[in-house]
Amino acid sequence: MNIKMIRAAADRLRGHARRTPLLTSPFLDEIAGRRVLVKPECLQHTGSFKYRGARNAVAALDEQARAQGVIAYSSGNHAQGVALAAAEFGVPSVIVMPTDAPALKIANTRALGAEVVLYDRTREDRDEIGAALAKDRGLTLIKPFDEPQVIAGQGTVGLEIATDAAALGIESADVLVPCGGGGLTSGIALALEANAPGLTVRPVEPEGFDDTARSLAVGTIQHNARLTGSICDAIITPSPGVLTFPVMARLCGPGLAVSEDEVLRAMADAFKRLKIVIEPGGAVALAAALFHAEKTASDAVIAVASGGNVDAPVFCKALERFA
Repeated sequence: MNIKMIRAAADRLRGHARRTPLLTSPFLDEIAGRRVLVKPECLQHTGSFKYRGARNAVAALDEQARAQGVIAYSSGNHAQGVALAAAEFGVPSVIVMPTDAPALKIANTRALGAEVVLYDRTREDRDEIGAALAKDRGLTLIKPFDEPQVIAGQGTVGLEIATDAAALGIESADVLVPCGGGGLTSGIALALEANAPGLTVRPVEPEGFDDTARSLAVGTIQHNARLTGSICDAIITPSPGVLTFPVMARLCGPGLAVSEDEVLRAMADAFKRLKIVIEPGGAVALAAALFHAEKTASDAVIAVASGGNVDAPVFCKALERFA
């Protein structure tokens, strides 16, 4: 994984992935007590940054392997990204999803043409299921974060942040990134290292599921004790990735953790002030920017809103509590 791979991914994605802007609101600045800019990847195809990595990984396959089809495991956003990318290339896709994934994400994945295989994340191992299906059907497994071409695709978010921050005269800032396995976080960090070294990536997670923050603090990969029980389903993973953690350990600042109430309030604030819909896992970075300003030192903070695939009851809960 390096900047050349990320730039090559940008070339593959040109004309396919949406180039999302940096959004601002004086109301959000007032809450945070500093300049807040939001990168709305909730506006990306399939409602998540995951399309970037999925499309790049599928595009990078040789034609014979791609024609056989692809398989992925995901709680929903990577699933939809792979399903759409496979459909665009006219190849089959199989997606292994947990039974407790939001109904919207499961329905959307099927609607994009993928075969969905459900599993119980508390009793079954998605890696084993995915590996067995890949072997039996001759499919290429596209991992959600520990895959170089996926990381490279996600890193294009960082290229765009670097370009837009420079245009706005921002030379120093904390870049807050929702973090599950670390594909987006490490990809952005690699891109900024090359193109905007004054911007520092900070991974953000839900309280109780802060495996990356704990791993960065001690220097070795730590695991979450639980894999369920958070509304932030999109970023609940057992631990940081084997490929992603060394990058984050080298390039990222300390991790941050936010509460569910802060996440819900950030979702409501984003809707009211920016007119965008963010899912809980995608809102953790904005929550940290707004409600944990004392933990960031820069005059400006850039928060990535990584996805917007939220079920209506959860979104309504956020609006009802913090309207």
